[in-house]
Amino acid sequence: MKNTRMYAGYRYPSQVISHAVWLYYRFTLSFRDVEELLAARGICVSYETVRKWCIKFGSQYCNQIKKKCGQLGDIWYLDEVFIKINGVLHYLWRAVDQDGEELDILVQKRRNKKAAIKFFKKLLKGQQATPLKIITDKLRSYSAAKRDIMPSVDHSTEQYENNRCELSHQPTRQQERQMRRFKSQGHAQRFLSCHGVVNNLFRLGRHLMRAKNYRTLRERAFNEWTRVSCGQNLV
Repeated sequence: MKNTRMYAGYRYPSQVISHAVWLYYRFTLSFRDVEELLAARGICVSYETVRKWCIKFGSQYCNQIKKKCGQLGDIWYLDEVFIKINGVLHYLWRAVDQDGEELDILVQKRRNKKAAIKFFKKLLKGQQATPLKIITDKLRSYSAAKRDIMPSVDHSTEQYENNRCELSHQPTRQQERQMRRFKSQGHAQRFLSCHGVVNNLFRLGRHLMRAKNYRTLRERAFNEWTRVSCGQNLV
């Protein structure tokens, strides 16, 4: 397969590398946790090597997955939550669709109109489409940015209507605690971008479907991961 070229010069096969990257972005694990899980299977690799694999290959895998997914939902739920990076307050902007799929995230130092415009532009570029409706909290930056970028789109700020996006921050908080906070703005942006794509692929809403359908969709998710990583997940 053509993507195997990206593993040229690496000691470990693509199956091991892709499995390590999948473990890190799929579950709330540290690099040392991934090292131990691999060691239990007889694979001796340091946590620092796992870190380098995740930095290099995580974004490559996720970019390919996003390209195939294309446009997601047409109703956007937007919210921002504060995160501390080296003691400095930042804001994580996140958008999800009506099915709970993450559309995009952006880490910024502000939550003013300029920051909202930047996030809207990133969303529009990634989705290649304008939404039918956006749902946000009452932060005025959203309304000001929408008037400039998407004036014809319906905008709702009803109380509790945006809970879907607010709840989507929970996995981020769990991972933030595990990592003892993010180390830089770039680190947070890089990790959370990949984390969201992997969650979209593998969090299938088991409680909403029959076991047979869930297993079919889960198998498709693993096949897609195998396609982009050119490796087979370990059994």
